[in-house]
Amino acid sequence: MNMEQPMANRSVRAATVRVAAILVMAAMGSPAASVAQDGNLVVRNATVITVTGDVLESADVLVRNGKIAAVGADVIAPAGVREIDASGKYVMPGILDAHSHIALTTVNEGSNPVTAEVTMEDSVDPFQVSIYRALAGGVTTAHLMHGSANVIGGQNETIKLRYGVRTPDELRFEGAPRTIKFALGENPTRVHGGSGNKNPSTRMGVELVLRNAFEEGKRYMEAWDTYNASVASQGNRRRGNRGMSATAMPPEYNLRLETIADILRGDILVHAHSYRADEILMLMEVLGDYGVNKITFQHANEAFKVAPELAEFGASASIFADWWAYKFEVYYSTAYNAAILTRNDVSTSINSDSGELIRHLYHEAAKSQKYGGLTDAEALALITINPAKQLGIDDRVGSIEVGKDGDLAIFSEHPLSVYAINEMTIVDGNLLFDRANDPDDMRLMVNPDEEVPETMIRYWETDMHQCMQNTEWLFGISADQLSY
Repeated sequence: MNMEQPMANRSVRAATVRVAAILVMAAMGSPAASVAQDGNLVVRNATVITVTGDVLESADVLVRNGKIAAVGADVIAPAGVREIDASGKYVMPGILDAHSHIALTTVNEGSNPVTAEVTMEDSVDPFQVSIYRALAGGVTTAHLMHGSANVIGGQNETIKLRYGVRTPDELRFEGAPRTIKFALGENPTRVHGGSGNKNPSTRMGVELVLRNAFEEGKRYMEAWDTYNASVASQGNRRRGNRGMSATAMPPEYNLRLETIADILRGDILVHAHSYRADEILMLMEVLGDYGVNKITFQHANEAFKVAPELAEFGASASIFADWWAYKFEVYYSTAYNAAILTRNDVSTSINSDSGELIRHLYHEAAKSQKYGGLTDAEALALITINPAKQLGIDDRVGSIEVGKDGDLAIFSEHPLSVYAINEMTIVDGNLLFDRANDPDDMRLMVNPDEEVPETMIRYWETDMHQCMQNTEWLFGISADQLSY
């Protein structure tokens, strides 16, 4: 089957959608532009769920210059600050998705089992309507991940969902730690061993690729450390004796190895696609051998089997609430996964890995409360403070506290209720989603009054699971046939 033409058609369609989005936004303005957006507002008379503290009844939240300035009863706000009456409603911190592929135009760099040199920040598309749809679900921060085609994939990008901005840089979560995607199991073995006839073709090969990469990165790091120490020493000698003029030669610069060296230094957080308990233990052993202790296991369907070991290592888990059995290596899991991990003191989050499920993360948290008896605070922590910790941004987001970013979601009912509807989403003190004033064209068609025939629309880039995007041509099949 010739995949070049279908791929080209999809690229044209994706480009057409993005151009159309730009034209529509230019013509009507973004939702963010419909009201004054200065990072200042006060939400009044709400039940405030702080997540890390008490639940406050009939309380106010004041946001000034994008930061939470006061939380409590009868908060005094400056004159002219926009007021939102949330009487009878619930306010919680903006939701975080620790595993997402929205707003990306490319996911996998499948040319090598190790591609640590690439970064998702180079393919962020601020015009994708998937950002707005995520806001509709109360999500304010998303971790945009490289796909799972590579044992060591590209670096990820953490963004604020500031829908309406024009450039990728304006979405970037300023100061968020660097993270990188690893992948274990069948995905990298299929892409490289199954189709490319190169390592890895087995789970043993995955470990081999990891150890070889870390060993190369370690030697590269040591070479640069030796060089830098030599330069510093020569500088000291020159200051003491101007006759010393020897110059050290630097090692050859390699961006891939530089990135791996940064992992070894602890400057990059590892997020690893994983399913089986044995491969989770394997990666912890490899990381331990190289002194790396910053790891979040993504998916981690069998993490409950090794919960004590994860806790001892200090690893985190970002999992699905009840999504498994879609291929053989994910056959064995349980809806009690989150509760078992939580009870074993493993920092756990619930993620979407989907442009659709991202709108329902509060429902996913509620499922984890049902299966395992988590408290309200524990269940909501799965989509707020815990993913914030896993991304290294819990000093900024994940709870309602003075000094943190003004990222809030306002619900009609308690967020864990099946009847709850997110009515407003606030990012940096700016109201970016308002259900009561939702622009018509953000939902279906530019003209909602026009009669159109019944149609099934599927936008390939955002409506399907994307972990293996850009690799289907390797298998000679269409994207819809690809098993994840």
